[in-house]
Order: sequence, then structure tokens, then C-alpha cells
Amino acid sequence: MATIKVMCAGAVQGPVTELTPAFMQATGHEVELDYNTVGALKERFVGGEKADVIVLSFPAIEALEKEGRFVAGSRVDLGRASCGVAVRDGMMMPNISTVEGFKRMLKFAGSIAANDPAHGGSSGIYLVDLLKRMGLYDEVKPKLVLCKTGRECALALVRGDAEIGITFTSEFMPVAGTRVVGPLPAEIAYVNGYAGAIPKDGAVEPARAFLAFLANAPSRACFQAFGLD
Repeated sequence: MATIKVMCAGAVQGPVTELTPAFMQATGHEVELDYNTVGALKERFVGGEKADVIVLSFPAIEALEKEGRFVAGSRVDLGRASCGVAVRDGMMMPNISTVEGFKRMLKFAGSIAANDPAHGGSSGIYLVDLLKRMGLYDEVKPKLVLCKTGRECALALVRGDAEIGITFTSEFMPVAGTRVVGPLPAEIAYVNGYAGAIPKDGAVEPARAFLAFLANAPSRACFQAFGLD
């Protein structure tokens, strides 16, 4: 049996972590999971780091596909994550059903955990751009508690390092002690799709089996339970 290395974006960490033991038990393959932001993983992969499966956002996967870095036809779409807001369990839930409500939350929050754009987090890059478009960046910037990953945003809430967290809701849901308020209002919604593919020098057959397992019907239900459509 094989040992396969999986480089995986944090937005799908919850379901991938939950499903992997069942795959290993069913197949006898071992799986090494390596989670990080899309930007960090893509940089490492392009820089020469080896993997058997890589799970990134649709745009990142498509860019790497165009460069011919994957086994032809190996891409498997897994789910779409929505950027949203969470608080520590037991805290008051802000009303973010409208853009104005979202703006009020930003103004009144004392601290906001978010993905650091410098580490390649898709949600953090989007949030900074959104704040600039809203004319709120200078006001909100001092409140930002920048984290290397979405999971660290969730842990910042649990520790009390931030009052509000903004990243993909699927990154809050696996972390006990956080409570998802909801996705961003429709007018400013940010949804990112995630797909897996097999690098050309990967272990093709076990990698293909792993991706097929993640895409089967019971696994789809698991992805949905973690807020991934």
C-alpha cells in the first residue's frame, strides 16, 4: 500500500480531516495531510515541493492546469466555501444580514481576526479589497488581528484575542468554541470553489482513489455539513 501526501487549502480542512481516516481504513493507504493557505501551498508547489494530491481554489488549480502541472483529467471539484463572520460561543451575534449591518459591525468591533493577505489567504485578500472599496480600510486596519490561516482566525476567537472573525465559514465550523453568524451579505458575498488534482509526478492510482473518495455521495454530505456547497 502507498503513502500519499496531500497539500490542502484550509477552507476544506474540516471535511478532509474527518473523511481521511475512513479512506485509510477502506484502502490501506496512508495519507499525510498538509494544510495551509492557497497562496502558501501554491508557492511551495511551484517551488518544487512534491505532493501526490493538491487541493486549492478553482483559480489556483486552473492556473496550474494551464501550466501543465497535473495529470490530464485528474481534477475533481469538491465544494464551494463562503466567506462569513463568526464570534466566540456565548458572545452576542451581530446582525450582518445587510451591508449596512456589516459596516456597523466593523465600526463597533474592538478587534477582528482575519487571514493575513501576506500569507496568501484568499479570504484575507478579499477582505482587504472589500474594506478599501467601502472606504473603511484606514478605520478598520488597526483593529485587524492578522492570522496565517483561517483556522488560526478561529482559534483567536476562542482565546479571546479577537471579538469577531472573518474568513470562510468552513474554517470556523470545525473549531469548538466558535459560532458562525453567517455568510457576508449577498451584495458583497465571496464564494470560492475548491478542487483537487494530481501532480504529474504524484502517485497516480492511490491519489485518484483518494479524490474519488472525497467526491462520493457520503463524502459530499460531509462537505455540506461543514458549510461547503
